[in-house]
Amino acid sequence: MIEGKYFVDPGKFLGATEDYEKAEVVILGLPMDYTVSFKAGSRFGPAAIRQASYGLEYYSVYLDRRLEDKKFYDLGDLVLPYGNVKKSLDLISKATEDILKSGKKGLFLGGEHLVTYGILKEYLKKYGDNLVILHFDAHTDLREEFFGEAYSHATVMKKVWDIAKGIKMYNFGIRSGEKEEFEFAEKNTHMFLYEVVEPLKGVIDDIKDYPIYISWDIDVVDPAFAPGTGTQEPGGITTKEALEAIHILKDLNVVGMDLVEVSPSHDIAGITSILAAKLIRESILSFF
Repeated sequence: MIEGKYFVDPGKFLGATEDYEKAEVVILGLPMDYTVSFKAGSRFGPAAIRQASYGLEYYSVYLDRRLEDKKFYDLGDLVLPYGNVKKSLDLISKATEDILKSGKKGLFLGGEHLVTYGILKEYLKKYGDNLVILHFDAHTDLREEFFGEAYSHATVMKKVWDIAKGIKMYNFGIRSGEKEEFEFAEKNTHMFLYEVVEPLKGVIDDIKDYPIYISWDIDVVDPAFAPGTGTQEPGGITTKEALEAIHILKDLNVVGMDLVEVSPSHDIAGITSILAAKLIRESILSFF
């Protein structure tokens, strides 16, 4: 198994197995929030999500499935050199490569959204332009640079697109960004403004035969339901819609997923962390 000084154990997600070799899915926390431009703190997100998971049941009434019937391992959090963006991304890519080489699927807990770039560099090496990327977010994240920085949580999806130009990228729930980003998306991605559930239903037939990677920014959910994030954006979806979106993808070929931008220091009564934990549970039971 993957082990050693590069990982720390902040606790395990509810129902995680103790046997890495038999696991089909590996959870990995990525506590990085160096480029967050408004409210930092998402590096504490993975630990908060794990802790919140113990407020959930093993059983999902939505799916009539139980966590005990799934084999997933929680590797802990990756040790990252605080403030060093490029080295952290390299370490994230190396950890992702190791997970994929061991024949597992990755389920990553952020951390800021830029961690997705380090992850998807390896997924694109494995799956190439056959990979479909589903991006759930309040923000476009398609800037060339942000405050003069090319590596930013606000540039992550553009950097991913630049790795494999023409990649099949779908953006859902978007309601914030610069005009140039929307113009880029109109030509190069499949972007759906404000909504998630209905447009997702509309593309299922187009993506069902492909390997799928999901990048889920918690701020796609309205801050009335999920205030614990670094860049709240009013006008988002409800928690019910978020769960429905996960269930729509039930039984598709999802090969990896991240859930990012949970910032517990900006939360109220832990409601964002428990939502994130429930989305993770439903994801494990839906398509992993």
